[in-house]
Amino acid sequence: MAVVPARGGSAGVPLKNLALVGGVPLVTRAVRACLAAELVDQVVVSTDHDGIAATAREAGALIVERPAELSGATASSESAVLHALDALGADPEVVVLVQCTSAFIDPEDLSAAVRKVLDGEADSVVSGLPTHEFLWTAAGAGVNHDPAVRPRRQDREPQFRENGAFYVMRTAGFREHGHRFFGRTAVQPVPPQHAIEVDEPGDLELVRALAPFIDRPEPIDVDAVITDFDGVHTDDRAYVDSDGREMVLVSRSDGMGVSLLRRSGVKVLIMSTEHNPVVAARARKLGVPVLQGLADKRTVLRDWLHIEGLDPARVAYVGNDVNDLGPMAEVGWPVATPDAHPRVRAAARVVLTRNGGSGAVRELCDRVVAARPEPQAQPAATFRTRPRFGPVAIGDTLVGDGEPVYVIGEIGINHNGDLDIARRLIDVAADAGCQAVKFQKRTPAICVPEEQKGQIRQTPWGEMTYLEYKERTEFGRDEYAEIAKHCAERGLHWFASPWDVPSVEFLEEMDVLVHKVASAGVADHQLLRALAATGKPVILSTGMSTLSEIDAAVEILGTDRLIMMHATSTYPLPPEEANLRTITTLKERYGVPVGYSGHERGLQISLAAVTLGAVCVERHITLDRTMWGSDHAASLEPAGLEHLVRDIRIIEQAMGDGVKRVFPGEEAPKARLRRVTA
Repeated sequence: MAVVPARGGSAGVPLKNLALVGGVPLVTRAVRACLAAELVDQVVVSTDHDGIAATAREAGALIVERPAELSGATASSESAVLHALDALGADPEVVVLVQCTSAFIDPEDLSAAVRKVLDGEADSVVSGLPTHEFLWTAAGAGVNHDPAVRPRRQDREPQFRENGAFYVMRTAGFREHGHRFFGRTAVQPVPPQHAIEVDEPGDLELVRALAPFIDRPEPIDVDAVITDFDGVHTDDRAYVDSDGREMVLVSRSDGMGVSLLRRSGVKVLIMSTEHNPVVAARARKLGVPVLQGLADKRTVLRDWLHIEGLDPARVAYVGNDVNDLGPMAEVGWPVATPDAHPRVRAAARVVLTRNGGSGAVRELCDRVVAARPEPQAQPAATFRTRPRFGPVAIGDTLVGDGEPVYVIGEIGINHNGDLDIARRLIDVAADAGCQAVKFQKRTPAICVPEEQKGQIRQTPWGEMTYLEYKERTEFGRDEYAEIAKHCAERGLHWFASPWDVPSVEFLEEMDVLVHKVASAGVADHQLLRALAATGKPVILSTGMSTLSEIDAAVEILGTDRLIMMHATSTYPLPPEEANLRTITTLKERYGVPVGYSGHERGLQISLAAVTLGAVCVERHITLDRTMWGSDHAASLEPAGLEHLVRDIRIIEQAMGDGVKRVFPGEEAPKARLRRVTA
């Protein structure tokens, strides 16, 4: 049993046991350390103060009301422990006295000390700091050394300074002696950063400054995140041109983090004292509200929390300078950037590891999202009889029933890592009349299975490992910048299928209009959540997937901006596996636009898909089907792609509107051939 004496009075620091360190009361920190210790079964807080009792109870401790005669300044800690044992009628084998004055107690150190008593190594154990310090009396005499003969540090055994964090005792011996030291006493060493006692205000400021660097990172469970702008979204510098216009440096990764945060249901707000329009511009880009030009952020924050109906204890505020101290004091999770003003770092419950403008917001968002519950998949039946949604906008183009078929030239990896080939394939798609081209984006180190990374492949560039081959053919930022430029010149949309979360972030930085989920990614829920968080349209291929797997994917992605693609992931696709009537099945089940992604040879199956209502068609394209690479054989060459688009447009005209009528071309034959009888 661990007993934490925590009286309300304190000569050095008033109500010291409720003082916040890292945003957490000292008594809560002590209780949490005990609860986390493997060999502690029960935690008791002995107190005479209602506020301390409520706080400790919330942290998970059992409360023993400490009588007034045992709560004065002269009352010993031993008396509180003995009273708690008697009040509970408890007789544990080992009792631990834990002091709130030590802000940093390692649960493993606590268990190690208990183990020494349980194993018979000692009857009592005290926590102590190893030291080689030389002590002197006020009169100048050496206490633990001879001033005339002082051996080197490395030649001396350490001594231990009692730090007051915890004392472990065999209960029977403690009851017999009434004191924490009896029988064989051992020392449990603790590191210097854990050995600071809070006895006066200076000690409290010191542990507050250390807390962000000592406390282990934990998920941040909040309902809202509020950020300062300069120094949080930016590196606190401004670039001024000759006309006096300011620009700032931000991290694109913050945008993905904010999107993930909003997708998880967390409210986001930017607050700034700045009047500069760059603040509002960045907020618009992130899709979050902003309050700027504020003289008193603390008052505005209080009003906003009241209007939104938020519990301040479940709100995070991240700042970097002294004008953020007010709002930080209002919330349960004050957060600082690592380069923040020292007073701001000291007031923070969390200090991030990334600086402002270098991903600080993203880091905070990731820790908040980590605390959110996983979305629960709904039963498959909830997807039946969904209402039909209208077309989905991809840029300036509508894709859906009643709109022209959106034809996508799937370049994929058929560029073979050659930017010139990619440009030529873009030209092929544009000349044929496609609306878009699509690529594939991977982080090879993540996507290539471990067992395949070292396999040797024969390639056009010589013999290399499979991982080296995938890295050799992967386009980076410079290549995609050229692709974006060339597509714009040819009037084409471009996008890609990301195969991992870093690739989603990469494509977001390239500002693509839409994202595509390859059939292989249907069950990658981490990837799907990242895509959903972008807020952009998503095209979902459904090859090699069951309806239940698709149900789970749709639950994450939602249906507002979703286009689904019927596909069969066989390369090349035989007709008997095309199963085109699934297009109708998917439309009726999910109520979203449905297209077709084909891997067959020839055009017939793709054209049949259009007659069954496919709103978009995607086909792999190549300059030559005999080129080296895995996808070329099931791809269309330039002439084939041109014929496909031509025939799709003919079918669109031929499908009509379903209204039975006599067309003008029929009038003459009708007059000449129609025979009417009664």
